[in-house]
This record gives sequence, C-alpha cells and structure tokens, in this order.
Amino acid sequence: MPQHAPPSSKPLPEVLIVGAGIGSLTLAILLEQLNIPYHIFERAAEVKPLGSAMSFGGHIFPAFEQLGIHKELVQVSKPYTKIDFFNANCKSIGTHDVQSIKDATGYDLLAFSRPSLYEILRKRVPAHKIHFRKKVLRTEEKEGRVIIHCSDNSAYSGDILVGADGAHSGVRQSLYRRLSEEGSIPKSDLEGFSIGYTTIVGVATPANPEKYPQLKEENSTFNQILYDDNCNCYIITLPDNQISWGFGTQLPKATLKEMQFRNSEWSPESSDSMLKEYRDWPCPLGGTMGEIFDATPKDLISKVFLEEKIFTTWYHSRTVLLGDACHKLHPAGGQGAANAIKDAIVLANCLYSMVDISPESITAAFKDYYRQRYSRAEEAFKRSVLMAKVLNGHKWTEKFARNVFLNHQPGWLVKGSLYKAYADRPQIAWLPLIENRGNGPVIPQENRKDDECKNESAQKTKCL
Repeated sequence: MPQHAPPSSKPLPEVLIVGAGIGSLTLAILLEQLNIPYHIFERAAEVKPLGSAMSFGGHIFPAFEQLGIHKELVQVSKPYTKIDFFNANCKSIGTHDVQSIKDATGYDLLAFSRPSLYEILRKRVPAHKIHFRKKVLRTEEKEGRVIIHCSDNSAYSGDILVGADGAHSGVRQSLYRRLSEEGSIPKSDLEGFSIGYTTIVGVATPANPEKYPQLKEENSTFNQILYDDNCNCYIITLPDNQISWGFGTQLPKATLKEMQFRNSEWSPESSDSMLKEYRDWPCPLGGTMGEIFDATPKDLISKVFLEEKIFTTWYHSRTVLLGDACHKLHPAGGQGAANAIKDAIVLANCLYSMVDISPESITAAFKDYYRQRYSRAEEAFKRSVLMAKVLNGHKWTEKFARNVFLNHQPGWLVKGSLYKAYADRPQIAWLPLIENRGNGPVIPQENRKDDECKNESAQKTKCL
C-alpha cells in the first residue's frame, strides 16, 4: 500500500474541484494523501468515460508506482513497441518505432481503454466527495473565500478553486470575464480554439474474437491507416478482446470557421452518416470497418472536434486551472491526459509546500505550479501539433514529412527526441521517490523538503 504524507500541524485549505475527469481524480487522490479537505463538482448526472484507447509511458508511471496504481494499470493494458502505418489499401507505408521510450524510462509503453483507467482512479476517491448535476454558472470571491454558483441555485465556498472542467471550462470563462473587465488578461487568451480535425471513436468487443488473431498476441497491435480523402483511421487491440478504433477527418478552412463555437466535449452525438461512409473500407485486422462498428455499443461511440490551444493565464487570486481547461492538446501526440495528470501532481506538490493558507501563500503556490508546468505543457503542445500534421496530414508537404519520419529518420534522432520528451517525470514530493530505471535524463524533482531527502539518502533511495 502507498504511504501517506505525515500529519500536518499547519492549517489546510479547503479545495473545490470543478470537473470529474482524469486530472481531477488524480488531484483528489493526492489531496486524500495530504488530508486536505476537498469536494468535486461535476455537471453531468453521471460520468461516462467516453473516448477510445489511451496510451501512457514512463513519464507518468513513477508517480503511479508511488500510489500503487501502476500494477493495476498493467493488468488492464497491453504493451506495444511500434506503430504501423498503412495506405487506403492496407499496404504498409512505414513504421514508427517507440522502443526508445522504454529504454529512456524503464517502463513499457501501455495501451488501455479510457474506462479502465477512469475506474482505477475513481475507486480511490470517496463517493460522497463527488457531487453530480453541479454545472457551474459563475464564480466569485467574497470575504476571503472563492465561491461557485451552480445551475441548481446551490453555492459552495472554499479557499482554493481548481478549474478542471475541460476545454470549455466554465471556471475559466468566469475567471476570464472578470479579468477582461479589469483589462488584465492577454487578448490571445480570449480568442477561440484552433480546430483542424473531427473524429469519431469507439471500443468494439467482437462476438467472434477468433476472427482477429491479433487479439491473442501479448503486445498490442497499433495500426494507423491513411485514406485518400482527408481521412485517417487507427485500430488498436486491447485486453479482454477489445478493439479500439477512431476515424479522423482533416477539415477544410471553410468548415473550420463554422466550428469555432461548437462544443468539443466527448459526446455520443449522432454519427450514423459518418459510420455509413466508412463501413465498406478495409480493416487492417481483417474484414471491413463495418464489422468493427457493429461490435461497438452505440452509446459508447462518440464524436468530437479536435481543438488545440494553450492558454497563458492559468491562475489568479484563489482560482487555478488544470488539464484541458488551460491546455488543449491534439491526441495525435498522446499527451492530453498525461499532461493533466502531471498538472495534478505538480499542483499537489506546490500545495504541500505551502507554509499557510494566506492569500500570499496560495499565490506563491500557484506561481510555482505555473513555473514548473507551463513551459513543459507548451513543449507537449508543440509536439502534438507537429505529430498531428506528420501522422494525420494529407497535404503533400505533410505526406513528404511523414515518409521521412517513418522511413528515413536516423535512429539517433528518434532516440534523442523521445528521450527529451520523456525527461519530464514529476513524482509525488512527500512519498519516497522511485529511482530512474531507464537510461534517459530526468528533470530534477522539485518541492522536496531537505529532511525528506536526507532520510531517503540514508535509506539509499535516490532523490532525483
């Protein structure tokens, strides 16, 4: 069982968390460890972890190992070492080798379903601390407290408000309105998202798994197919005879303007016309895509517009943002949920380092959180933008870049790029640190206390 932080004699802040996503649950688990009082407010009546396959590497797993989560995730995952690319006729056009990620971190790269991870995290959060049907309409600060006002006319107050309510965060919008009225927010933060793709995803469970022998393999089969009409598809085999799939379409500029005000949250909205269009297309696992669609529960098929944006204002006074609320990444880079978890880890570390709950201490903690996370989230954002173009793009320049990336890129360059991307592995500051098991560099751990590092040194545990 994971250890907890030692009891604290200093006052503890009351934390309000808006949104019950993966980043929110991670933060809640960490606040449980610190005995910091908190409550989660979720606008939905229940949370359905829609989406498709997810993938994590060693930049998350040291912290998961500290919490005892890593072993559970391994049990519901499959490792993979490469991504195979095909053209519209399912003929190979190249392979992206990701073995260097394991070399760098010492952990397998794992593929798993989003619901599997969500359930692992959710069961660690007491049910009475998650409040559903709580859509936040506005926030305010009054008499040294931050207050959220919900659509059911309820209101709640605390010392700290964490906006982790997605790309169209109500907390962020309310905060930005106040800052805009004061003239103290960059104009770029008030501009819309960049939207380049729309996608439809699901997880199939074939009635006859014998039809797909790849399901029996120990490693996940990770395939990416690029069709000829601005469309791409991925197929990933998962444990329990599941097949994760997704179809993405690169949108023309004329369409993008119409999308600027569309809500991009994952939702099972009507996708029948899109599915009909792709039914007869070949599946790299065998048969047609229609057979995969038919094996997918209809209420778990979701459609989303893939938006991109990183905001520069992450906090003000008693309010701080986390995950998609402050950086929305294209999933091509596989970094969205991972960066939300990193946000939660670093924010919890900064709250752990607070000397008291005065406004000055809260601001100092938020400032430290921003200092540690913004530049690294920005790097992940840039990588995701680039990977979306290289792996999914249909322009001739993008096709050329993809061919070079898959077939002509020197091994040392691939290795160096992955080593740099996976150097950011934040761990939980108050728990014994996990040694670096790989041969790649690691960004030094922050928010450790001198006495903790001395104790670990005596126990021959490396402080990274």
